[in-house]
Amino acid sequence: MQLKDELKKFAQDLGISLFGVACVNAIKKEFIFSDETLRDLDYTISLGLRLSDGVLEDITSFPTKIYYHHYRQANAILDQIAFKVSNFIQSKGYKALPVPASQIVDWAKQTSHLSHKRIGELAGIGFIGRNNLLVNPDLGARFRLVTILTNAPLEPDDKIKDDCGECMACISVCPAGAIKEKKEDFDHIKCFEKLKEFRDKRLVDQFICGVCVKACKGKGRE
Repeated sequence: MQLKDELKKFAQDLGISLFGVACVNAIKKEFIFSDETLRDLDYTISLGLRLSDGVLEDITSFPTKIYYHHYRQANAILDQIAFKVSNFIQSKGYKALPVPASQIVDWAKQTSHLSHKRIGELAGIGFIGRNNLLVNPDLGARFRLVTILTNAPLEPDDKIKDDCGECMACISVCPAGAIKEKKEDFDHIKCFEKLKEFRDKRLVDQFICGVCVKACKGKGRE
């Protein structure tokens, strides 16, 4: 526990709001890395950086220029923090592989090296909500994620046993109509088509929206 506590404090001192650990040996085959790279990297550290409420509140029914800038800055900060945490782990004699916060490796399938969202769920940071995002009970969906793979034998955190409950704030505001009452019915195609529309209109230069992120504030902040 000592190393895990040290890592958590180190990450929090760098500005991280959410910290969780998961053992991912059973799902490593889903990651887009070579078998040799993943051979003994059985643990992941999931880090969450809170987004600015002020920036999110400026969003109406489409992404804003300031949200696009904020989104990119959050990813850059997460990558820097993951770099520093990885070096901290290496200084303790273990391996560490920081996975970029936002990097597409297969544009046709829109996939990354791994799903930060799924890792965050396994690490107890949040649960998958109706909006198809990772939702933390306190922060809602108002955070970004990054992941570090390691062979450091860290104690995994428990998954959060929670869900959206009666909250349906994201459904009515979704500009694509992609969010449904049952999270299993989330329409990925409608969502992605709307993201492409936003990009094609040059509202932003990336496939992002932010409308449902704004709507998902977390319990006690509705």
